[in-house]
Amino acid sequence: MATNTERRSAAPDVRGLLNKVPEVTVWFWVIKILCTTVGESFADWINTTLGVGLVNTSLIFTAVLAAVLVWQLRTPRYVPFVYWLTVVVLSVTGTLYTDILTDSQGVPLAVSSAVFAVVLAAVFGVWFARERTLSIHSIVTRPRELFYWLAILVTFALGTATGDWTLELTGWAPGVSVLLPLGLIAAIVLGWRLGAGAVLSFWLAYILTRPLGANLGDWFASPSGDGGLGLGTAVTSVVFLAAILATVLHLTRSRSDVIEADGGARAIGAANPARERIMLGYYAVLAVATAALLVWAHSQPHTAPAGEEGDASESASAPLTPEQATSSFPPAEVAKFRTITSDTLAKLNAGDQKGATARITDLEKAWDDDQATLQPKNQQAWTLLDGQIDQVLKALRTSRPDRTTETKTLDTLLTSLG
Repeated sequence: MATNTERRSAAPDVRGLLNKVPEVTVWFWVIKILCTTVGESFADWINTTLGVGLVNTSLIFTAVLAAVLVWQLRTPRYVPFVYWLTVVVLSVTGTLYTDILTDSQGVPLAVSSAVFAVVLAAVFGVWFARERTLSIHSIVTRPRELFYWLAILVTFALGTATGDWTLELTGWAPGVSVLLPLGLIAAIVLGWRLGAGAVLSFWLAYILTRPLGANLGDWFASPSGDGGLGLGTAVTSVVFLAAILATVLHLTRSRSDVIEADGGARAIGAANPARERIMLGYYAVLAVATAALLVWAHSQPHTAPAGEEGDASESASAPLTPEQATSSFPPAEVAKFRTITSDTLAKLNAGDQKGATARITDLEKAWDDDQATLQPKNQQAWTLLDGQIDQVLKALRTSRPDRTTETKTLDTLLTSLG
């Protein structure tokens, strides 16, 4: 949404740089969602498909983020390629930081969502107290640029946590999960059109593009048996990266999103303060309605998304014997899973933690490849084994592996596999 309610500031001393961010046009929102989708799918591909591991992937992208952020800070003006590369890397990094809290440290998504919300509020509070504006049309000093990128990083982490928490509460399929953030963004656009504050509307929509893009990525990458399109994380990443590149090339040539030099000193002005106060009430009602929808969805019978800790614990306690867990599946496939699990346990008992972690990736890949075939045969058995495999992966890939926990999860899986 373009913040066309802005007027010129009377303070001339804020000028120091050309505006380093793009104009907020429809292209801004398109490419932002594309970047967010890549953040979800590319992080998953490196972390799981390539078997790099969550912590190592996070360290790699933290270093990459530092490099591209220095590049962005040193550019004298807005350069589409550099700016959007920074957004992509921030998207991946913010996603990874949330995943570390959830998967490695066991922090509940409700807690991480609350923590990131408080951190974001603190960033905005300090930013406004120092600069007296949160408008992206006034990023014309170094402190404002630093505040801006810090806020972007926290919005990605917050959007990841709240989006995953929503899926945990509702158990919605990837395609269905796209509808909530999409509907909320549409409602925010409507509120802005009716007179809501431009800066507030912008940042609310910006946060919501994170769960929207992530859910789109899950929808494209998830197997068809899970309600997705079955493209996989690698293909999804390539498709959306190509779309980002095409959009950036268009913007570089057209310069349609460049804020002119004399636009850098713009600040937010209240075109209609009374209308903005009314629309604050509208946003409050929207928040209450969203909370009510989530409470209702949570109360409905559903299965938690595969890979969530709650699903794994429920699956692990499902009343199935080993024979019931595997009798519906082809014996050759069960034997393959059992061999990989046994190999992993043997490497672990021999003290080869790295080898065990690498070997278990073979199980993950084999299980994912067979999902479309196995899941329709016996949903309950598939859910049980899927949850146990997730527990094994989590135990072996944690930054501080515990041999007892690893052995226990592998033994449990071997028992279920007969």
